[in-house]
Amino acid sequence: MSSLAEKDRPIVQLLLDAGTCPRCVLRFCCVGSQMLYRHPHKDLLKDLQEFLKSSHEEEDTACLDVADPPCKRLRLEHRAEGADDLKHNGAIPQLPSVADQGNPAVDSSPGKVCNVCLGILQEFCEADFVKKVCQKVRSADYQFTSFVFSVSLPPQLSVRERAAWLGVKQQMRNLGLPLAKDDIVQLKEAYKWIIHPQLSEELGVPADGKSLFEVSVVFAHPETDEECHFLATACPDCFKPAKNKQSVFTRMAVIKALEKIKEEDFLKHFPCPPSSPKNLCDALEIQCTNGAVFVAGRYNKYSRNLPQTPWIIDGERKLESSVEELISEHLMAEFNADSFNFSSSGREDVDVRTLGNGRPFAMELVNPRRVHFTAEQMRRLQQAINDSSDKIQVRDLQLVTREAIGRMKEGEEEKTKTYSALIWTDKAIQREDIAFLDDIKELRLEQKTPLRVLHRRPLAVRCRLIHTMRAEYIDEHRFRLRLKTQAGTYIKEFVHGDFGRTKPNIGSLLNRTADILELDVESVDVDWPPTLAD
Repeated sequence: MSSLAEKDRPIVQLLLDAGTCPRCVLRFCCVGSQMLYRHPHKDLLKDLQEFLKSSHEEEDTACLDVADPPCKRLRLEHRAEGADDLKHNGAIPQLPSVADQGNPAVDSSPGKVCNVCLGILQEFCEADFVKKVCQKVRSADYQFTSFVFSVSLPPQLSVRERAAWLGVKQQMRNLGLPLAKDDIVQLKEAYKWIIHPQLSEELGVPADGKSLFEVSVVFAHPETDEECHFLATACPDCFKPAKNKQSVFTRMAVIKALEKIKEEDFLKHFPCPPSSPKNLCDALEIQCTNGAVFVAGRYNKYSRNLPQTPWIIDGERKLESSVEELISEHLMAEFNADSFNFSSSGREDVDVRTLGNGRPFAMELVNPRRVHFTAEQMRRLQQAINDSSDKIQVRDLQLVTREAIGRMKEGEEEKTKTYSALIWTDKAIQREDIAFLDDIKELRLEQKTPLRVLHRRPLAVRCRLIHTMRAEYIDEHRFRLRLKTQAGTYIKEFVHGDFGRTKPNIGSLLNRTADILELDVESVDVDWPPTLAD
């Protein structure tokens, strides 16, 4: 096996004798040839046995497969072994050959569960398991043109890797053999080298690290679950409860503890090399998830009895529907998503209409099964929403990126909005009493958080601008006021004053009591999302 060097010979023999599978042997020898890991398990074992039997005329041979990308290495030790150890008087002492032992590599027979990877690089690299994963993917009925594969490994694998390496290190030291390197190819990386081509061929799409479609496998090994527990006693600071974790023994916590624990303490608590388990790992979960899809548009609201989002107080629904629900019902069904998140450029009260070009909104669709929509399909979806209710209408419905949504949120505070308010006064008015409002420009307000929203917003004084106003006389007690304001201005409070919490206000400007009868949003001046042709 030309990817191995003469200096690897004693490591190969020690690991095989301990019950380590051929692929893990290659990992411990830092073999970076991806193709080599894909060879059948039995062939690899035979090759390793032949490698141990063969005579060595050269002390080192070059690694093959130089076209493979450099592999990730897992650091097992943090102390240097000493550069001089490599020289060792210029010779590598010999171990008894496998042939001399009578029963070559008996502990690494094909039916034996590996004492390091617990079978992950054995049974779970075979075609049967690949087909099982692909059947799960197909039954989930996702649209995808590529995939990224992820794997979750039992944390005790890191403990077993450390134990295997310390076992080799001890035996090499006892035999007076040099051992300079202290890193191995990561198990996850080796597994993906093997599994990626098989999944890609079976699914008919390429593996792509940037793909939004993820296929994940979660492995567990109940038989050895408690092997990490001694680390909690040796390094208690590494294991702290977390709200979203079922166990403190996470992979990262175990790795952190292994970095801190001293070698002699580790050897007191764990056998080196580790023993072979009775059972293989379990593939607990095979899951598929798609990255979120984002849909944006503008909505008009024509009802004065429709909240933007579900109106539920103390678990009781106050109104039967909402803008959010009327839109999301159709998007959730078409995209076949698990859930959604709705956002918009500001919001209107339940009794306020939104007219003109509408209010920009965006919806994040979480884990959608369907992700590919043509412009024509999006137009039909928009029409379906509009046909379903006379309370709202949607326009410019389109797919957008997560980054583009930031442009909508900018408009909440930075842009202007235009309103039309129907105002009542307690004292009779004439046209000349309200004419002066047309001349007021850039009126600066100080608005304390309104009483009606104080339960959900912090108490603060906000400075806002009324850019322009235009009053239209109706009768002695009513007039319509059209306003262009800074985004975030509380219009109702500007009219009635909110018990003096907004200053100045229409009541104080007219020197009489004023209240608002109707309010419409006529425009939200946010240039997003892009306008689409009808």
